[in-house]
Amino acid sequence: MKGFPGKVVRAAWGGYALLVFATVTLATTFLVAVLPGLSNRRQAARLGARLIFFATGIPLDVSEIGQLPPEACVVVANHASYLDGVILTAALPPNFSFVIKREITSVPLAHLLLRRLGSEFVERFDRHRGASDARRILRKARDGEALAFFPEGTFTAEPGLQRFRTGAFAAAARAGMPVVPVIIRGARGVLPAKRWLPRRVPLEVIITEPIELSASQQGHRASRLLILSRKRILEHLEEPDLGPPR
Repeated sequence: MKGFPGKVVRAAWGGYALLVFATVTLATTFLVAVLPGLSNRRQAARLGARLIFFATGIPLDVSEIGQLPPEACVVVANHASYLDGVILTAALPPNFSFVIKREITSVPLAHLLLRRLGSEFVERFDRHRGASDARRILRKARDGEALAFFPEGTFTAEPGLQRFRTGAFAAAARAGMPVVPVIIRGARGVLPAKRWLPRRVPLEVIITEPIELSASQQGHRASRLLILSRKRILEHLEEPDLGPPR
């Protein structure tokens, strides 16, 4: 549908989708706030995330080129939209701790929801506090906690893969954990930066093979994991490379 009628229909659907997002998110936050046990809370969050896509009719296809390893791993995914955390919550098993920029703690409901789900918050601008956060996350990795990162740290409206921060790869290297690159496609079309009304665009999550380094590749392990993960994501993302890895 084109022209003015098409704009009206898209705006009406966008308003409905935004209402679904808000309603399900509030209900999920309440459940997560009152449910005992981290496992129960993560299951509730996963069901809520899946309900959002079911109720809005946004297709979410999960393609497994590889498989998540049975042991704890570090998932790294591209970041393109406000919805990326919801998408991964719906697509991944409910045993991952998400590592998120600390600025989100200024949003009370989001902070409550994420904290109750066992998320970890990382300071990006204070070096001393950031180092303390990194040590805490490393302890979780060494304790066998599965972690999920968006190594770009933030997103913009411009398509493309931005520079990666090293935290995810340093944690995986020091804890001896495999890294699983995951690609999210379509999220920028549904809800990009600087827009609040969603659009109905199919979503795809591609889970690739775990990256584990051989004995001959152990030198500069974190850098190698970063470079290989970035290359893997770019192979499937169909967006340009906006900057070399750090």
